[in-house]
Amino acid sequence: MSNQEYRLSGRLGADSIKLNKSSSIPEPGPGQVQIKFHACSVNYRDLLISKGLYPVSAKTDIVPISDGAGEITAVGENVTDLKIGDRVTPNFNQDHLQGQLTEKESAACLGSGLDGCLRQYGVFRASSCVKIPDSLSYEEASTLPCAALTAWNALYGNSDKPLKSDHTVLVQGTGGVSVFGAQFALAAGAKVILISSTDTKIARVRRFLVHRNLSTINYSATPQWGRRVKDLTGGRGVDHILEIGGEKTLKQSCEALAFGGTINVIGYLSMIGTGPSMSGLEIFIAVLSKNACIRGLAIGSVEQFNAMNAAIETHKIKPIVDKAFEFEDLKNAFEYLSGQKHIGKIVIKVPQ
Repeated sequence: MSNQEYRLSGRLGADSIKLNKSSSIPEPGPGQVQIKFHACSVNYRDLLISKGLYPVSAKTDIVPISDGAGEITAVGENVTDLKIGDRVTPNFNQDHLQGQLTEKESAACLGSGLDGCLRQYGVFRASSCVKIPDSLSYEEASTLPCAALTAWNALYGNSDKPLKSDHTVLVQGTGGVSVFGAQFALAAGAKVILISSTDTKIARVRRFLVHRNLSTINYSATPQWGRRVKDLTGGRGVDHILEIGGEKTLKQSCEALAFGGTINVIGYLSMIGTGPSMSGLEIFIAVLSKNACIRGLAIGSVEQFNAMNAAIETHKIKPIVDKAFEFEDLKNAFEYLSGQKHIGKIVIKVPQ
């Protein structure tokens, strides 16, 4: 029996990711488990890595894609918490078990520093694998490790300023992190303001997120959306911002932020906004004048992953899967992601 897997061998996007249909199946060593994957989900990070544009270089000939879900088919010695047949997903960062991420732990990321999930079989540290909520399919669970956990960390990772039911959260766009952030915030009783580029995308996301606490803004039609956010919150502003845009959206985010609020810096998709960039002095003044917290995020820990999964079960949250592609249709999946017309997550099915 062979193992089908993809490997990244260049910087030409999906064309650099080659499929090997006759790779060997890895066996678990002590403290490891073997996972037979059923589904993977793609992130913008995966696209950047394939083009050599990610800030951290990937190892040569790496198995791409950080997010996947499957079943345990073999266990190594000294594995006591997991067994054959358990449905699991490996954590994005294999060394980040709990607490704050350290510099030493930061390199152990799937799909860049370590082989990822775009294969039929893989071996991972048992301590870094998380059981999938019973309510989710493999395709739905494959969306959790990066996008969902990042959103959860943004809202609950700062113990001094965790999300509360009387808070308002701003999310940018309709991608995985933003949609998960909206779902988690709404489940907690908080209010959500979602900004997007078109009325069509707003209408689509509203079909998935039907809630009285959700407000939306078309930022193309309202370039000064920070002011509109202030209007929607009675002049107060929002408590949490999931900052996906980067330099072109940061100015409006600062305008939209409440005094003492938090901007969680997650991405830099500058195409989200068309406004001017902020200078270092402007950022300094905005942070100081609003007693703000600007917090960089690098996904989350296994401990946070388990807490998030418990909340998913309690609140019956269902990940939004926009489209599922076949295993050999990787290029089209990447192109669909690049077009940024999706709502939620894009999934790749792994052959059984």
